[in-house]
Amino acid sequence: MDLQTRTLIIGGGLSGLALADRLAAVGQDFQLVEARDRFGGRVLTDTIGGAAFDLGPAWFWPGQPRMAALLDRLGTGVFEQYAQGELMFEDESGQVAQGRGFASMQGSYRVVGGLGAMIDGLRRCLPQDRLHPSTPVTALHRVTDGVQAHTTGGGRVTVQRVVLAMPQRLVAALDYQPPLPASAVAAMTDTATWMAGQAKAIAVYDRPFWREAGLSGDAMSRHGPMVEIHDASPAQGGPYALFGFVGVPAKGRRDQQALRAQVQAQLVRLFGAAAASPVAIVIKDWAFDPYTATTDDQQPLYAHPQYGVPQAAENMWDGALILSGTEAAPQFGGYLEGALEAAENTAVLLGA
Repeated sequence: MDLQTRTLIIGGGLSGLALADRLAAVGQDFQLVEARDRFGGRVLTDTIGGAAFDLGPAWFWPGQPRMAALLDRLGTGVFEQYAQGELMFEDESGQVAQGRGFASMQGSYRVVGGLGAMIDGLRRCLPQDRLHPSTPVTALHRVTDGVQAHTTGGGRVTVQRVVLAMPQRLVAALDYQPPLPASAVAAMTDTATWMAGQAKAIAVYDRPFWREAGLSGDAMSRHGPMVEIHDASPAQGGPYALFGFVGVPAKGRRDQQALRAQVQAQLVRLFGAAAASPVAIVIKDWAFDPYTATTDDQQPLYAHPQYGVPQAAENMWDGALILSGTEAAPQFGGYLEGALEAAENTAVLLGA
């Protein structure tokens, strides 16, 4: 693949697609390359038994206007997170109590068909000949007429500017000629990728037995392996599901067969014998996804980082390299809303 274009967007997650949408709307020339064979980045929706389940982000919240506007424009339905009924709590020894804690995601919204429906809707709005999946960029070289991006397989894209709509730690890991300032590389390397070190487990069932028992599906645990559990069922009909965030450190999650058994045992402790017969248990471990995480991301985060474009990474190569992606958003960094915020800010820089 040898291309020339005005703007190259590296990264086909929500931020990259949203920026491409803005550029297409005003007739600006661009190409978008994505390393994976699918679009969406950390948005990943799996279909089991005809129902959609989010293996990455699952919610957005009131007060996030960009998400609301995009979903309204695409005609994608939304519904409130299920939170009716009692909560469960598991202490350090595995003893279970009912009615302790709070529904931490109550009042949040989910998307009918999963967030993958939003990604698919946005992708369909774009000129398909400008979207290039399975095209990892390995190096960026500064040349006389701009920047030349090198892809696996020997492809080259010559552009005036490059938008890096991807985690900053992955941006720092690319090969640059000439090298970026050490201060810029350090600042990007120090920017933790939100949720990159997480693993998410989803257990799918034919019936919502927890609801039938007057339980919301919410649970908090100090015993594990899941530390936080919620109802992940679709808006209407089945199959139904419970999902949880795995609290076991990344290095202790490599044996997924053992982890599945531990997840199932925990759900039985919390919700009873009916939890012993799932249709499926699906685990997505983002910490070992090379297009999301680096080894630095395997260290746990204990607070939401302050995000935005680091000062040291501003105006790289006289403005030919532009940081985007959700971690570049100063207000909603890390969230889906932040991905759209970053795309909006970048579009302004590009005059779109």
